[in-house]
This record gives sequence, structure tokens and C-alpha cells, in this order.
Amino acid sequence: MSDWLMIAGDFTPLGGMDRANHALALHLAGAGGRVELVAHRVWPDLAEQPAVRFHRIRRPLGSNLLGAPLLAGSGERQARRTRPAHVIANGGNADVGDVTWVHYVHAAHLPQVRGLPRRLQARVAHAYYVRSERAALGHARLVLCNSERTAADVRERVGVDPARTRVVYYGSDAAQFSLVSAEQRIAAKRELGWPLDRPVAIFVGALGDRRKGFDRLAEAWEALCRDPKWDVQLAVTGHGAELKTWRRRAVDLGLAGRITFMGFRTDISRVIGAADVMVHPARYEAYGLGVHEAICRGVPAIVSAGAGIAELYPAALHDLLIADVEDAAGIAERLRHWRSNVQSASDRIRPLSDRLRARTWNDMGVEIERAITA
Repeated sequence: MSDWLMIAGDFTPLGGMDRANHALALHLAGAGGRVELVAHRVWPDLAEQPAVRFHRIRRPLGSNLLGAPLLAGSGERQARRTRPAHVIANGGNADVGDVTWVHYVHAAHLPQVRGLPRRLQARVAHAYYVRSERAALGHARLVLCNSERTAADVRERVGVDPARTRVVYYGSDAAQFSLVSAEQRIAAKRELGWPLDRPVAIFVGALGDRRKGFDRLAEAWEALCRDPKWDVQLAVTGHGAELKTWRRRAVDLGLAGRITFMGFRTDISRVIGAADVMVHPARYEAYGLGVHEAICRGVPAIVSAGAGIAELYPAALHDLLIADVEDAAGIAERLRHWRSNVQSASDRIRPLSDRLRARTWNDMGVEIERAITA
């Protein structure tokens, strides 16, 4: 029986690193011992676990940057005060000298944002996160990475000794992200008000900066829609500072009827299950849980070749990989190729879908626990 301290921004089931944090904390809480969480937000189902104690850290003005030093200071003090058997901190969230779990390498990507004030703020934040990341990873005895891509980045961009790294892939919720049938897809499209007479592509990602590559997808989509034979609808799920700008631009380009901006959704499993294909041309993606979950539902995903999830694609799926995410014409070509091979793509994604669904979040938790306690 071990005591654990976890330090991370959020522990929620809402996607990305927060979903992985939530899953690992639930696993540890069920494995025995005490689990202390230092975080800005913890989901009720986790906070209410008898073994869990939540130390809430404020996020001034709702700012991650302003909340970061408060989170780090509190987490480091808690580690010194309680001396738990094991401490797990997300990336540069705290410098505790034990285990660092890396979901995103700040040194591997400089965010691209529009507007001088936001650009200056992004650069200040990036500099802070890179410094914190370098210190925490430099002192950690074990660096857990969510992909080989991430492991390569922490070695090459941060200078971490390969002997201290370990790759542990994310798990899945096979009940929430089950394989969707043709009948279920049609029913979900009807519920969402999507067209039933043509395919729907989906983009899932924040629109606060250009990391997810929506700007290149929009450029590709504009070109595709000039062809009267192109019959695919695009649904965009996500929110951020640029959402209003993209909505206006779609109207200006005459694409309002071809792109639906859905904003933030809590029913992402249903939305993904209604789609015929996902498009994810991210400039930087340490892993790509949204792509992972789309594949679990049996939805083919066209994704950046440099994304962590892409390393799990077998050779039979390499026609779904985007070699150059800055090449809008190349993204358009990947989409045209998929449109002419819709059934083939769905059939070929099935083995990977079965493989990803078979690995649960608990499997991930067990692997991480063993790596830490070995």
C-alpha cells in the first residue's frame, strides 16, 4: 500500500492530459493507500473517493500562467511536508525530483497566436513553461512520456538522459468510445441536425492558437469546396479566442453552409461517432487523444505524420497521414483520397480500433504504477 501525491492543473474526464490525469488518479485511489491531489480542478467523482484528498489551488483571473507558480509552490511544499512514497507531477508543474509525467513538451513548440498583446503574452508564458519544464525534467528520477515522439522531444529538446525515460501510451474507455454501427451513426447525425445525404468530416481542437492546424484545414476546405463534386460537410468542435474570427471568415468565403462551428461540446463521444472521418493536421501533437478516441469509434482519422498517435498507425493506414501540415493542397489531397475510398478506410482502421479499445485506462494505470514502484 503506497501513498501518492499528484500535481497537475486539472483532473477531469474532459479530454487530453486532464483525462489521463483523472484516469491515473482513479486507478491509484482504487489500488489502496492515500492519494493527495494538488490541482486547480478535480472532477467530483474523483474528489469524493475516500482515499483522495484534494488541495485546491486558485487560478487568478482564470489564467493558467498566473496559476502556474501557485500550483508549483503548493505542490512542492506538500511534497516536503508529507513526504509521500511517490510524487507524480505533470511536466513542469512542479520540481519534485521524483516522477514527471510529460503530456506536452513546451520546448518542442512555440505557440502561434494572432494580435500583438496575445502574442506577447504567449511568448512570456512559453518562456516560463520552458524554464519550469527544463528544471523539473532535469531533476526527475523517472520521466514518463505519452509517446515515442514525446520521448524523443524530451531527449533532444530538453536534454533528458534516455535511461530516465519510459513510454506509456494512454488507455481508452471502451464503453464511452465503443465501435459505432452504421445505424448509430445515422441516428447521431439526425440528433445533431447533420445532413444524412453526404459524409461529414470533423475537426476537434482548441481554436485559441494555430497548433491544431485549423487554418491550413480551412485553406484546404476552401479549395475543395470550389469543386462542385465535393459533397462533404465539415463540423468543427472546439472553442477559443479565434472561434468568432473563423465563423466570420467562413461567411466571408461563402462557406457558411459547408462548415458548422459547434463550439465546446461535452458529448464529444456522440459527436465523433456521428462523423465519417476526422481531420487533425496539428503542427505539434505529443499524442492526440481525440484521434485515439475517434479510431476507437471506428472513425478513420487523417492526422499529421509527426503526431504521437501516428506512430501506432500500421503501414496499411499510411495514406491517412499528412506529411507536411503546412501544405494545404496536400491536406486536400488526403481528403480527396479518403472520399474516393470511404469504405476501404473504414475497413482498414478496424484492427487498430480493436487494439486501442482493448487497452483500458486501468491498463495504463497499472503500467505506470509498476514503472514507478519497480
